[in-house]
Amino acid sequence: MNGYRVLIADDHPMARSAIRSLLDPDPSFEVIGEAENGEQAFHLCGELQPDLVLMDINMPKWSGLEATREVKKAYPHIKVVILSVSDDVGDLITAIQFGAQGYLLKNLEPDDWINYLHALLGEDSELSREMANRLLHRFRQEDQPTGTGPEILTPREREIVMYVGAGKTNREISETLIIAENTVKNHVKNILDKLQLANRVQLAAYAVRHHLIARG
Repeated sequence: MNGYRVLIADDHPMARSAIRSLLDPDPSFEVIGEAENGEQAFHLCGELQPDLVLMDINMPKWSGLEATREVKKAYPHIKVVILSVSDDVGDLITAIQFGAQGYLLKNLEPDDWINYLHALLGEDSELSREMANRLLHRFRQEDQPTGTGPEILTPREREIVMYVGAGKTNREISETLIIAENTVKNHVKNILDKLQLANRVQLAAYAVRHHLIARG
């Protein structure tokens, strides 16, 4: 491929201009369109068929997360990277659950942006994972207790955590592992108790931090 076709979605014209100026010097990227809200981004995906959408998380009409969900339903081949100034782990988890392939903080260095996008689009899994780990270290650490690493979990519990981190429901996990849904619920409850976590969202964040995300 000569260049990756990019759609920029951000409700601030100056932000779109800044992103374009960051990508333009790199011949691997061709900006083919801009959207000022989530709904417009969705429609432009249908018209332009970009390889990548850089999607601001906060936009009118449809938020970036809502637009990501709809884009991935209609055009699963299009990669979406959420852009945000937020350091909220919950946003990262939601973006992953809605189908986003990446999450970039707007205040990262330009080289980090470019390297991350190249890794993502080139499907260089090792580099993508390394860059993702670097980004995760930028997120604030919520009240995670010490001494609660994955090693205290059984192999089955680790499997459950992996699928929770990937956004799977209890029913989907039960079908994948061929166990009863109530068994999955009991595992999740026991895991939360072991890790001293309050809910499933915190468990998903734990899975991301400890690199326990199911692949495929």
